[in-house]
Amino acid sequence: MVSEVNIPLTAEKTNLLGLDREGLVAFFASLGEKSFRASQVMKWIHQQDVADFQLMNNISKSLRDQLEVLAEITAPEVVLDELSSDGTRKWVLKLNDGNQIETVYIPESDRGTLCVSSQVGCALDCSFCSTGRRGFNRNLTTAEIISQVWLATRLVDEEKKPGRKVTNVVLMGMGEPLLNFDNVVKAVHIMMDDFAYGLSKRRVTVSTAGVVPTMDKLGDVLDSRLAVSLHATNNELRDQLVPINKKYPLEELIPACRRFIEKQNARTRITFEYVMLDGVNDTDQHARELIRLLKGIPTLMNLIPFNPFKGSGYKTSSAKRVNAFSEILMESGMTTVVRRTRGDDIDAACGQLVGKIEDKSRRDRRFEEPRFGMNL
Repeated sequence: MVSEVNIPLTAEKTNLLGLDREGLVAFFASLGEKSFRASQVMKWIHQQDVADFQLMNNISKSLRDQLEVLAEITAPEVVLDELSSDGTRKWVLKLNDGNQIETVYIPESDRGTLCVSSQVGCALDCSFCSTGRRGFNRNLTTAEIISQVWLATRLVDEEKKPGRKVTNVVLMGMGEPLLNFDNVVKAVHIMMDDFAYGLSKRRVTVSTAGVVPTMDKLGDVLDSRLAVSLHATNNELRDQLVPINKKYPLEELIPACRRFIEKQNARTRITFEYVMLDGVNDTDQHARELIRLLKGIPTLMNLIPFNPFKGSGYKTSSAKRVNAFSEILMESGMTTVVRRTRGDDIDAACGQLVGKIEDKSRRDRRFEEPRFGMNL
């Protein structure tokens, strides 16, 4: 369905970074232009990294002048650019309202993965995640989401280092993507568009802590990878670690995972994220419960060593315990990967992204008290 775009002369400029192909077609139609203008401008923005309309020399001078009045190509300001000893690179981006978000580039031998934020902060309050403890401010716009890809692609390319490029995008940064559904879907459409970044569906992953209704909706409108932040094998523990489980317990979440798979092609599998917390969710019994819970679901199990932060109350499972847990899963036939911690020296590792936000919830104060009565 083509979005409606009305542009009165007194309106704020439209940030074209926030428009997918359909949005651009509608935008140019409102100016009396043909639909092919959308693909032309999309290529200039996302493939040629051009933000100056006057440099777009395959469109008329009159249209370029019109675009300067009605439109803009504006990204957040990079206020911090840090490089980890392992090659991971983190950017802190300042938004127009003064809030900040974080984006992380993780290079590997066969890929370069960009971890993108979808919200300013996070409302889900997961107990082991530093982002959640800082509270929640607002959803990111489509332009603010795709700007992270736009900026990172350019900045990594400027390094001119062999093998370093953005090949994969994961929406696993700050926020719960499925609570910002429309903007996330539009941004993913831009990532996959052949006139933009041309990423295949296997190279874009949307993560969720288990927002069941929008998991179902996602499977209807988007063909991408899905990652589910699981972290526990029973409702009692998951209620503590991932509080949204109280609203959408495992009895609802696991069937939703099965429904998502049924809507995708035969080669699709779900990545389950599982943070390893010493003495909390890392026993042999937990591993066996995990096997039973996910039986029949094509699975990639991602075991994540906990990345400590001040006041978390948790400890990282030992390497010996993580390996024993992993072996039990693999012996059952479950594809299992132990994620190597990346970027922890610049606070860019999983669960460490914080940014600087206006915390409307005042949630951080509540973490001065012990959590759950656990002796961790």
